[in-house]
Amino acid sequence: MTYLWLKAGHVIFVIFWMAGLFMLPRFFVYHQESAPGSAEDKLWATREAKLLKIILWPSLVVVWVLGLSLALTTGAFQQGWFHAKLALVLALSAYHIWMAGYAAALARGERKLAGKRLRLLNEVPGIAAALIVILVIVRPF
Repeated sequence: MTYLWLKAGHVIFVIFWMAGLFMLPRFFVYHQESAPGSAEDKLWATREAKLLKIILWPSLVVVWVLGLSLALTTGAFQQGWFHAKLALVLALSAYHIWMAGYAAALARGERKLAGKRLRLLNEVPGIAAALIVILVIVRPF
């Protein structure tokens, strides 16, 4: 029964985390389209900070804690598919950290990337999620 609760919690917080990972780059696009120093600019910085603080960071922590708990209880560390999944989750975590840094840069008025690049970056979590689901469900190796 513990396994099922761990798994349910893990899936729930993965959904929360992924929702935030999809939202934040869109926020960046809208933020960059606002006039620097405007009230709208400040509003987008506040929204980004709240999304990170309330949804993204807590979800990331819970996903890792429950995911590692599941891996330990199921012996997943000895399975090839899990190594590939772990690598993708590490990459998504790095993406998350990079986005938090970009949010901080935007809040300081630095606009380093074009809107088109940010729109493309918005595809990263979707591709990673698709690959992770295939690895977990199909377990190709």
